[in-house]
Amino acid sequence: MSEKIKVMIADDHAIVREGALRLLNAQPDMEVVGEAQNGHEVMEKARDLRPDVLVLDISLPGLTGLDLVPLLRSALPRTQIAVLSVHNNPAFVQQILGSGALAYVLKTSPTTELLEAIRSVYQGEYYLSAKVRAYVIGSYLRQPTASGEESCYSRLTEREKQVFRLVAQGKTNRDIGEILFLSPRTIEKYRAGAMQKLNLRDLTEVIHYAIKHGIVASEDYDL
Repeated sequence: MSEKIKVMIADDHAIVREGALRLLNAQPDMEVVGEAQNGHEVMEKARDLRPDVLVLDISLPGLTGLDLVPLLRSALPRTQIAVLSVHNNPAFVQQILGSGALAYVLKTSPTTELLEAIRSVYQGEYYLSAKVRAYVIGSYLRQPTASGEESCYSRLTEREKQVFRLVAQGKTNRDIGEILFLSPRTIEKYRAGAMQKLNLRDLTEVIHYAIKHGIVASEDYDL
């Protein structure tokens, strides 16, 4: 069996931590190595345990998730962060992902989404739960388009365009690799190249750009 994903859970509600612990430890590829209930405890335990993935609640006592994400990314660059939150504000999501988290999952989401988020960020991939993705897209659709803005999409290679469209549709590197018959590592190379050429930082910006420029249709999403 391959090595298990070491996960740390940070939430100030014991019932949430206990539920997540049972769920994750029941997975054949995951192991909970620690828990924390406030921001300062997160920093202390994360430095000691060095988990592969940190499931982080935003509304923690002391240091909040907003404070913690950039601190953790600086102190523990190998630990990926999956945010678990009750907040679905698109600007909030943008801020969190811009700080270095790779996933944002609502606490009202199915448990399968948390598991998928953990597996995705462990592979260095972005993940937004379905409801978060819908809120983000809906917010961007209501924003006016800047006049005179020109798309740089034509600068992408055909393969980068293929990968970019699939990423904008919410596909993971593994999903795209299976569709295009390429390795996840190769997909990551094309994805990174496309995002660099388009000056995009995270998945919310990819979705915004793709809809704004007609690369994918908003009808493709469950808004």
